[in-house]
Amino acid sequence: MILPIVGYGEPVLRKVGENLSPDYPNLDGLIENMYDTMYNAYGVGLAAPQIGLPIRLFVIDTEPFSGNEDLKSEEMEQLKRFKKTFINAKIIKEEGNEWAFNEGCLSIPDVREDVYRKEMITIEYCEEDFVIKTEVFEGLIARVIQHEYDHIEGILFTDKISTLKKTLIKKRLQNIMDGKIRADYKMKFANKKGR
Repeated sequence: MILPIVGYGEPVLRKVGENLSPDYPNLDGLIENMYDTMYNAYGVGLAAPQIGLPIRLFVIDTEPFSGNEDLKSEEMEQLKRFKKTFINAKIIKEEGNEWAFNEGCLSIPDVREDVYRKEMITIEYCEEDFVIKTEVFEGLIARVIQHEYDHIEGILFTDKISTLKKTLIKKRLQNIMDGKIRADYKMKFANKKGR
């Protein structure tokens, strides 16, 4: 089932998510709905706060990035195969050089900015089986994870840009809050009447 994505300004996007327990109601159905919603919006990641749930859950499928010809063939192959659910994630370490990439967000349509992030992360998380794993990721996969992880920490990519750029996009962010934008997917807006 495709769920509405909450837009910039919704308070849930600023909450730190709570951990899930294995008996979370209909977790399999929720995860399936999150993948459906992400694919419907042509996203590569979706976090639970973006569908209105303040919990530590996000899904990722980087396959759409695998066609980027600027990448090495090895990384293109990794991106093509990377699909994963992250439950109760905790980034343990971020390391390496910071590098810029033009990021966007399904909750902030039509806004894209260069964001600097570290190139490698170590993350602890569970998949649907609730077995704790610790893994290292790098490159674009690490970046997508960092972006979605920020969501469960109540952080948006617009928090990571310069004051000048924040000033330049202020009107566009207000338009998103007021529902004065057009997205190709279902959205819920903070200030829109009759929602």
